[in-house]
Amino acid sequence: MCNTNCAHELQVTFRPELFLQRRGWVLDIMRREGITEVLDVGCGEGELLSCLCNPAPWLAPPPPDVLPPFASSGGEDNDDATAPAEMHKDTLHPVKVAGLDVSRADLEAAVEWTQPPGPEHTSVLWHAPVRWESLEVKLWEGSLAHANAEYVGVECVVAMEVIEHLPDDVLRAFAPVVLGAYHPRVALVTTPSYTFNARFTAPNAPLGARVGWPDPTGRTARVFRHHDHKFEWTADEFARWCRAAADEWGYDLELGGVGRAQEVDEWGRDDALGWASQVAAFTRREGAEWEEVRAKRVRDLNISCTPGAQGGHKLLATHQHPAHASSGRPATLEAVGDLVVKCMAQFREESTALHELWFHNDEVPVACGGWIDWLVRAIRLHAGLSLRRESTSHEGEWTVHLDASLHHLFPAVEPSSSPDTEEIVDLWDPFDVDIAWGPDIREAVAVAIGEDDGEIEWGRPDVDADWDKGDKDIAQLEMEWGDPEGGADWSCAGE
Repeated sequence: MCNTNCAHELQVTFRPELFLQRRGWVLDIMRREGITEVLDVGCGEGELLSCLCNPAPWLAPPPPDVLPPFASSGGEDNDDATAPAEMHKDTLHPVKVAGLDVSRADLEAAVEWTQPPGPEHTSVLWHAPVRWESLEVKLWEGSLAHANAEYVGVECVVAMEVIEHLPDDVLRAFAPVVLGAYHPRVALVTTPSYTFNARFTAPNAPLGARVGWPDPTGRTARVFRHHDHKFEWTADEFARWCRAAADEWGYDLELGGVGRAQEVDEWGRDDALGWASQVAAFTRREGAEWEEVRAKRVRDLNISCTPGAQGGHKLLATHQHPAHASSGRPATLEAVGDLVVKCMAQFREESTALHELWFHNDEVPVACGGWIDWLVRAIRLHAGLSLRRESTSHEGEWTVHLDASLHHLFPAVEPSSSPDTEEIVDLWDPFDVDIAWGPDIREAVAVAIGEDDGEIEWGRPDVDADWDKGDKDIAQLEMEWGDPEGGADWSCAGE
C-alpha cells in the first residue's frame, strides 16, 4: 500500500554530477582509443570542446626514428619504457576538434570558451600551461540532417544527450550521416534512460507524483525529464536502435551506462532500473568490403559528400592554438641530463619526483622538446642520475635520484646571523605549546613586568562582584559602578 510519501518525487542525487559522469565516460573512451580528431554534434555551449582545448602536459611518444627503443637487459620495473607508458595512458592529444549545433546563442558561448588564451590570462602568479601540440577548433551552425564533407572520415563523433532532442526526420538521418557519410573510427552516443525514471517515484505512486513533461508527440503516456525531449527510450529500446544502426553501417557495439543514485532505493530496485544515462560506443569494422557497403548505402540515400560541400552548415569561428616553438625540437640527451643535475643541485635536492621536475621548471620540458620520454631517456643514460619507483610515495610515483658523488655541486649553506643585540626578544608566548610554564618562565615574566622578587601576585578582581547570582536581575548585583565621569548622560532618552 502506498503511504503519503508516495505522492512526491523521491530524492535522487548523483556524485559526481550526472553530466560530469557522462563527460568522463566520453573522455575515458577517447583516451583508450587514442583519439586526436573529434566532431561534437549538438555541442551546445562547448563544455566538452573546452575540455579538449586544454593542452596535454607533454607530446605523444616520439617515433622510433627520433628516439629508438631502449635496449633493456631485463624486465625491470624501472626501465625507461615503463614510466612514460604509465604517463601516456591517461593523456589525450587532440589536434583537431569541431562543434556543430543549431543554436546560435549556444554556439556564441562555445566560440568564447574555445578561443586561445590571450595576454590577459597571464600574470605573475599564474601562467597558461605550455601547449606542445597545435590545435584547430571550428564551430559550425547547422543541422545534423545534412552532411558536411569536411568531416568525412573524422576519427571520432560524439553525440552526448542529443538524439532525444531530434525530430523524427533528423533522427532518421542520424545514423546514415554519422555512421555512413562520416564513418568515424569511433562514435559515442549517450541518452537518458526512461527505465531509470521509475527511480524518481515510489512503486504504485500516482501519475501526479512524477514531475516532468508529458510526451509532446502524444505517442506515449510517458513523462520526460526535459521539455524539449521528443522521446526517452527504455534500455531495451535504445539497445535495439543501436544494434540496428551498427549492423546496417558496419560497426561493433559496446553498450553500458553511467549514473547511479547516491541514495539506496528502499524498494530494492537499483539493479533492475540500471543507469540514469545509457551509453553506446560504436567502433568501425575495417576492410574494403565494409567500406564499399557504407559507400553504396550513402549513395543510395542521396547523401551529398562532394568535397567542399558543407551541407548548409555555416562556419562561425576558427581558432588556432599554436604549439610552443621548441615542440619536437629537443636538446641532446646529454644536455638534458646535465640540466637535470643542475636543477637538482641548485635546490640541494638528492631526489625529486619526476612530475615536479617537469612542471616546476620550464627549462626542463623546453629542453626535452615537450617529450617526457626524452627526459626519462636522458636520466637513464646519465651516470649521475637514476629513476626509481618509490613504493612509499603517492601511488608509487617515479622519483629521480642524484648520485652522492655529485652532492658536492650543492651550493654552500649560508651561516645564520646572530640577532641584533638591540632587537626586542619575545621572552614568552602564552600560546607556544612547546614552552612549559615553569619557574624560569615565571621569573622572566616577573622581571618583564617589574616584579623584582620573582613572585607574581595576581590579586583579586578590581570589581567586588558576586559571580554566583544565577538568574537574578542585574540591578541586584552587588556592584557599585558610580556616576559617569563629568556628569555625562549615558541614557538613551535622546535617541
